Amino acid sequence: MNINDKSVLEMLNKLIAINRLNKTQILQMVNLVSISNDINDLKDNLKWESQSFRQNIKTTKLMV
Repeated sequence: MNINDKSVLEMLNKLIAINRLNKTQILQMVNLVSISNDINDLKDNLKWESQSFRQNIKTTKLMV
């Protein structure tokens, strides 16, 4: 998806508002837009990234 496309930006704004995304989530979403084919792909990528992030935190906590 093209981050500079007006329809993509509108869709991202709606996604941010509906899901009340925080700054970290918004930055993560913006980074994933370019590698996502459509909105469903973007949502899947966001889910995968957030699961991966949580897994890294759990692993880090175990090491401390």
